[in-house]
Amino acid sequence: MQEQRDFVPRWVMWIFWLYTLVLILFGAAMFVMGAMLIFEGGSWYYALMGLATVAAGVLLALRRGSGVVVFGIASLATLAWALWEVGLDGWALIPRLAWLSGFGLLMLAFWVVFHRSFAGLRKPVYFAGAGVLPVVMIALMVVPLLNPSSIELANPDLARSRPAEPFSRATVSVPDGNVAGSHDATNWTSYGGSNLSNKFTPSAQITPENVSQLEVAWHFHTGDNKPEDAEFAYAFQNTPLMVEDTVYICTPSQIVIAVDAAKGTEKWRFDPEVDRKAMRNIAASTCRGVAYFEAPEPAAQCPKRIIWPMVDGRMGALDAETGQLCTDFGKDGYIDLNEGTGNEFPGFVAPTSPPLVMRGLAIIGTGQVRDGSERDAPSGVVRGYDAVTGEQRWAWDLGRPGVTTPPPPGETYTRSTPNVWSLIAGDDELGLVYLPTGNAASDFYGADRTEQEEKYTSALVAVDAETGQERWHFRTVNHDLWDFDLSPQPNLIDFPMPDGPRAAVLQATKNGQVYVLDRATGEPILPVVQTQVPQGTDTDEFTAATQPFSPEMPNTVGPPGKEMEVLTESDAWGITPLDQLQCRIEFKRLRYEGAYTPPTLQGSLAFAGNHGGINWGGVSVDIQRGILIMNSNRLPYTEHVYTRETMDELGVVSIFRGKSETPGYMAQRGSKYGARKEPWMSVLNTPCIAPPWGYVSGTDLRTREVIWRRPLGTGYDAGPLGIHSRIKLTMGTPNNSGSLTTAGGLTFIGAGLDQFLRGFSTETGELLWEVRIPAGAQANPMSYEIDGRQYIVAAIGGHDRMETKLGDSVIAWALPETR
Repeated sequence: MQEQRDFVPRWVMWIFWLYTLVLILFGAAMFVMGAMLIFEGGSWYYALMGLATVAAGVLLALRRGSGVVVFGIASLATLAWALWEVGLDGWALIPRLAWLSGFGLLMLAFWVVFHRSFAGLRKPVYFAGAGVLPVVMIALMVVPLLNPSSIELANPDLARSRPAEPFSRATVSVPDGNVAGSHDATNWTSYGGSNLSNKFTPSAQITPENVSQLEVAWHFHTGDNKPEDAEFAYAFQNTPLMVEDTVYICTPSQIVIAVDAAKGTEKWRFDPEVDRKAMRNIAASTCRGVAYFEAPEPAAQCPKRIIWPMVDGRMGALDAETGQLCTDFGKDGYIDLNEGTGNEFPGFVAPTSPPLVMRGLAIIGTGQVRDGSERDAPSGVVRGYDAVTGEQRWAWDLGRPGVTTPPPPGETYTRSTPNVWSLIAGDDELGLVYLPTGNAASDFYGADRTEQEEKYTSALVAVDAETGQERWHFRTVNHDLWDFDLSPQPNLIDFPMPDGPRAAVLQATKNGQVYVLDRATGEPILPVVQTQVPQGTDTDEFTAATQPFSPEMPNTVGPPGKEMEVLTESDAWGITPLDQLQCRIEFKRLRYEGAYTPPTLQGSLAFAGNHGGINWGGVSVDIQRGILIMNSNRLPYTEHVYTRETMDELGVVSIFRGKSETPGYMAQRGSKYGARKEPWMSVLNTPCIAPPWGYVSGTDLRTREVIWRRPLGTGYDAGPLGIHSRIKLTMGTPNNSGSLTTAGGLTFIGAGLDQFLRGFSTETGELLWEVRIPAGAQANPMSYEIDGRQYIVAAIGGHDRMETKLGDSVIAWALPETR
């Protein structure tokens, strides 16, 4: 009878011994990495827990009941430590408790081994350590993730107390045949809906009560799929226009397509056959949009025209009705934006955003000047062209203040200056256009910048639309070393103040600050406070003593209650304690002193990183309710600078001069230092801080308070090592693109890493509509009405660099037609 009790099948014992070996090896790895963390000045927990795990594994392999005791005590101590370090944060508890829960439940599965062959086993201790504790740990991790109150901040009292009267007139006069100067329910005439760029439609047919009934009205395929032999990245970031009865689409290879707005059938298309070398030399081949212009007087050719940019440095014009080139525009329908910039390489001047059409001019920057490639780069000049003839009317060249004419023959505009690659806004009434600038050519080293480059880096500049003369500028970053270029499009609103609304420009930023400035003068309407920031570097670089903060507008980069979040070692995260240890060790090795920690040879942590915060998708404003909708990223970046000698040893060269032997570095050719920047990621390809990694929020502009905020996106189409989890758990993913708000009280947005488009209540943040889509949604949605029916339209085509699925879809949703 005793022999039968002691008997355990051989194969079961082999599996058990494998279990104990894995436990011992896991503990040994934790001890070694924990010792490394102690050496860096970090927590002692991991080394001690590693020793305890090894001891438990050895004792279990020897079939001693004391192994269960050691494991149970270590688990209980870990539980107490985890709750002390991160509280009831389900995501943060995962690397601290999930592995113990797994080993504990596996121990429970070996009951036959413990029951029949262990000496000194005490059943209550066994079932407590292998059963009860793991279940408690699992509950502590899972329950907060499933509880909506843990993933959503809402203030319904604020929503209910907001005044009912319209928030803003937000319309201006519309001179010179420009149809893009005001909000229009029936059309979408400019990238942001109008030149005011609020990404808002006055259409109110779709409401919170009926949005669940939305159905696909039409689904159009552009046919512009990434070629199999492509040596370049694709990104379908287009927000179409809709004028009269036609939707105008621009694809990643800058093919322009006209589609029937009601049926989704193709009317015409035009392929400019963009230079593939230019497409290869930019970060991702894309076209964010086109511009529309109607000539105020009868024109011999193309009275209605589409004007659009190409990444090989051209801007072209097409007849909006036929798709034929307007040969009276520029030279045979094209303008060469490379002219006067000193560019010698395909794709070094690469406009990806549409021009702003205003006062009869098409106004455009040189576009995307490739980051971090060469200090001596093409000029960042902005120019205004006659929308009919293509004749250049003016140039804003910051190296030649007050001079708006082209440079003399044989000379160029000022080289290497901060460029305007993102989206422009315009006020027809004031006659001003608002230019968000980037950085000088070396993003992460600025000791060699000129006075003018310093003055206009990461700045919002207002220039006269007709003459190009500067009216004012406001710099958002002092001596920018973080690539915090102004990528969000400015929003033009009437901002509520105690003495009445003021014409304002609202400028969101990558670092999460939101500035509110007088539209005519550039003076801050809300306070801007120069605040001390980390100082000094380990190179000859200097740092600005202060940075401008906008304390009265919420910074919604961090989680609720941590709008200006400062990371600590305990914030380092992973799926397991081992990849979490990697991140904790890196955190201790990197320099980090909060926002604006400068890049160093040692390596620094930037939070927010250069992806944002808020990126080119910008923010939308419900001008009737006075609610600002903002989607943002919570994703730290690591930033290093390297000596020129190190860059040469690594074989790093400018992308325009060959292929680097070691990829991933920024040559910054011509500067003393090269650079490398990348998201702070673990070996399992997950961010080194716990979710959420992306938010969407609503802010009441009257009170300047966040009325709701929630993580944006699930892990359904993403996961560790790039494996799709297929778990639809809201976690908040990194995101790229922006939102649409409607007079019906809805906010529509994709942007995340999962393939879903969503509709939220603008007032409460409640998720009211969600639809599965065939690819990534890295483009802002838009809306229009035709034949009394409101449509929501989005380009669904993904983004190579975001690792979302590519596609060629443009989809329209609408309520069922009334029979």
